[in-house]
Amino acid sequence: MVARKLRLKPVNANVVLKDKVYEALRSAIISMDFYAENANTKLDERRLAEELGVSRTPIREALSRLEQEGLVRIESRRGAFVIRKTKQEILQVICVWGALESLASRLGCEHATDDEIAGLRKMFVNLDDTERALADIDEYSDENIRFHQAIIRLGRCELLSDLAEGLFIHMHAIRARSLRGHDRVAGSVVDHLHIIEAIEQRDAELAEKLVREHTDHLAEHVKEFVNIED
Repeated sequence: MVARKLRLKPVNANVVLKDKVYEALRSAIISMDFYAENANTKLDERRLAEELGVSRTPIREALSRLEQEGLVRIESRRGAFVIRKTKQEILQVICVWGALESLASRLGCEHATDDEIAGLRKMFVNLDDTERALADIDEYSDENIRFHQAIIRLGRCELLSDLAEGLFIHMHAIRARSLRGHDRVAGSVVDHLHIIEAIEQRDAELAEKLVREHTDHLAEHVKEFVNIED
């Protein structure tokens, strides 16, 4: 399996430069499959500066900010690297995400508007075709994580959303690794539909249960089938 490369676009210098560089670099890291066996997690300052069309100073500021957020590790005389968690740490991330998302689904049943809930059904249009998903697994993975982020937003709890955002990059990467194979994608599609139906019915107890089970399925799959080098 070929690792997804870091994808960057030039930064518009007319806006606050350091913030735009940070956002561009963070987005590029999200797009990486940095848990792939052949993934290159080193972030080369010179190349990043050239591709973004900026000096190395805002690159260093962005990397420092990402280090504070626990997404990047800066080593003296070696450079910066995207942090890869151990398999046990990934399982802990999945566990915590599951707790947050299941709570968000309960809160969403209680507080979200009908239009907000209807948005999940609209997203499902792009998530219900197993064959299409297998044909473009990277796009499906992106849509899949957006679906789960939408459930987080339904909870209308800023603290919950902030906590989930801190786990987002690793959840995105590990879901991309796990969604390889017909059975896993088909199971994901069915789970999504049942979750949507429970939230549409505002059955908070069932929605919370289904979201938790869906996350537990991911943890079981990662534990058994996904190899992560420590």
